[in-house]
Amino acid sequence: MTQQDPLADALSRVLNAERAGKSSVKIKPVSKVIKEVLRVMNENGYVGTYEFVNDSRGGMINLNLVKAINKCGAIKPRFSFSVEDIEKFEKRYLPSKDFGIIVVSTNKGIMTHLEAKQKNLGGILLAYVY
Repeated sequence: MTQQDPLADALSRVLNAERAGKSSVKIKPVSKVIKEVLRVMNENGYVGTYEFVNDSRGGMINLNLVKAINKCGAIKPRFSFSVEDIEKFEKRYLPSKDFGIIVVSTNKGIMTHLEAKQKNLGGILLAYVY
Protein backbone atom coordinates (compact mmCIF):
# COMPACT_ATOMS: atom_id res chain seq x y z
CA MET A 1 0.00 0.00 0.00
CA THR A 2 1.40 3.39 -0.94
CA GLN A 3 0.88 6.48 1.13
CA GLN A 4 -0.62 9.45 -0.64
CA ASP A 5 -0.38 12.00 2.18
CA PRO A 6 1.88 11.19 5.14
CA LEU A 7 0.70 14.28 7.09
CA ALA A 8 -2.96 13.23 6.80
CA ASP A 9 -2.02 9.67 7.86
CA ALA A 10 -0.08 10.98 10.87
CA LEU A 11 -2.93 13.23 12.01
CA SER A 12 -5.56 10.51 11.60
CA ARG A 13 -3.32 8.16 13.59
CA VAL A 14 -3.12 10.77 16.39
CA LEU A 15 -6.90 11.32 16.33
CA ASN A 16 -7.67 7.58 16.35
CA ALA A 17 -5.31 6.94 19.28
CA GLU A 18 -6.79 9.91 21.14
CA ARG A 19 -10.34 8.63 20.62
CA ALA A 20 -9.32 5.12 21.68
CA GLY A 21 -7.99 6.52 24.98
CA LYS A 22 -4.36 5.62 24.33
CA SER A 23 -1.61 7.54 26.15
CA SER A 24 0.89 7.44 23.27
CA VAL A 25 1.08 6.73 19.55
CA LYS A 26 3.83 5.84 17.07
CA ILE A 27 3.95 7.87 13.86
CA LYS A 28 5.77 6.47 10.86
CA PRO A 29 7.15 7.58 8.37
CA VAL A 30 8.34 11.00 9.52
CA SER A 31 9.04 14.13 7.50
CA LYS A 32 10.18 17.63 8.42
CA VAL A 33 6.64 18.90 7.88
CA ILE A 34 5.17 16.30 10.25
CA LYS A 35 7.79 17.20 12.91
CA GLU A 36 6.98 20.91 12.57
CA VAL A 37 3.20 20.37 12.72
CA LEU A 38 3.67 18.27 15.88
CA ARG A 39 5.91 21.02 17.34
CA VAL A 40 3.16 23.62 16.76
CA MET A 41 0.54 21.27 18.26
CA ASN A 42 2.81 20.71 21.28
CA GLU A 43 3.39 24.45 21.79
CA ASN A 44 -0.37 25.00 21.80
CA GLY A 45 -1.06 22.18 24.27
CA TYR A 46 -2.80 19.70 21.97
CA VAL A 47 -0.18 16.93 22.27
CA GLY A 48 2.47 16.10 24.84
CA THR A 49 6.16 15.53 24.38
CA TYR A 50 7.49 13.52 21.48
CA GLU A 51 10.74 11.82 20.63
CA PHE A 52 12.22 11.02 17.22
CA VAL A 53 13.63 7.50 16.89
CA ASN A 54 15.97 6.93 13.93
CA ASP A 55 15.56 3.36 12.70
CA SER A 56 17.45 4.08 9.42
CA ARG A 57 14.18 3.56 7.47
CA GLY A 58 12.66 7.01 7.60
CA GLY A 59 12.47 7.05 11.39
CA MET A 60 9.45 7.25 13.66
CA ILE A 61 8.07 9.46 16.39
CA ASN A 62 6.81 8.31 19.79
CA LEU A 63 4.17 10.90 20.69
CA ASN A 64 2.59 11.27 24.14
CA LEU A 65 -1.07 12.30 24.08
CA VAL A 66 -2.68 14.68 26.58
CA LYS A 67 -6.38 14.06 25.73
CA ALA A 68 -6.88 17.62 24.42
CA ILE A 69 -7.90 17.01 20.79
CA ASN A 70 -11.53 16.99 19.70
CA LYS A 71 -10.71 16.81 16.01
CA CYS A 72 -7.67 17.26 13.79
CA GLY A 73 -6.93 16.70 10.16
CA ALA A 74 -4.95 17.72 7.11
CA ILE A 75 -6.39 20.35 4.81
CA LYS A 76 -6.67 19.14 1.21
CA PRO A 77 -6.10 20.61 -1.25
CA ARG A 78 -3.44 22.73 0.41
CA PHE A 79 -5.02 26.11 -0.22
CA SER A 80 -2.80 29.15 -0.40
CA PHE A 81 -4.03 32.20 1.48
CA SER A 82 -3.29 35.85 2.07
CA VAL A 83 -3.73 37.67 5.39
CA GLU A 84 -7.20 38.85 4.31
CA ASP A 85 -8.34 35.25 3.63
CA ILE A 86 -7.44 33.83 7.06
CA GLU A 87 -10.83 34.61 8.60
CA LYS A 88 -12.66 32.81 5.76
CA PHE A 89 -10.65 29.64 6.40
CA GLU A 90 -11.09 30.03 10.18
CA LYS A 91 -14.86 29.91 9.64
CA ARG A 92 -14.53 26.91 7.35
CA TYR A 93 -12.24 24.69 9.45
CA LEU A 94 -12.72 25.75 13.10
CA PRO A 95 -15.98 25.37 15.06
CA SER A 96 -15.96 28.88 16.57
CA LYS A 97 -13.87 32.01 16.93
CA ASP A 98 -10.77 31.69 19.18
CA PHE A 99 -11.23 27.91 19.43
CA GLY A 100 -8.57 25.72 17.83
CA ILE A 101 -5.73 26.48 15.44
CA ILE A 102 -5.00 26.16 11.76
CA VAL A 103 -1.39 25.15 11.06
CA VAL A 104 0.03 27.08 8.12
CA SER A 105 3.29 27.08 6.20
CA THR A 106 4.73 30.53 5.47
CA ASN A 107 8.04 31.74 4.12
CA LYS A 108 9.05 32.27 7.79
CA GLY A 109 8.34 28.65 8.75
CA ILE A 110 5.40 26.58 9.98
CA MET A 111 3.18 28.32 12.55
CA THR A 112 -0.43 28.84 13.64
CA HIS A 113 -2.82 31.03 11.68
CA LEU A 114 -2.84 33.45 14.63
CA GLU A 115 0.94 33.96 14.43
CA ALA A 116 0.70 34.38 10.64
CA LYS A 117 -2.04 37.00 11.09
CA GLN A 118 0.04 38.79 13.73
CA LYS A 119 3.15 38.80 11.50
CA ASN A 120 1.05 39.78 8.45
CA LEU A 121 2.09 36.69 6.45
CA GLY A 122 0.30 34.63 3.82
CA GLY A 123 1.15 31.05 2.94
CA ILE A 124 -0.34 27.58 2.58
CA LEU A 125 -2.84 25.80 4.84
CA LEU A 126 -1.58 22.45 6.20
CA ALA A 127 -3.83 21.23 9.03
CA TYR A 128 -6.41 22.15 11.65
CA VAL A 129 -6.71 21.14 15.32
CA TYR A 130 -9.34 21.85 17.96
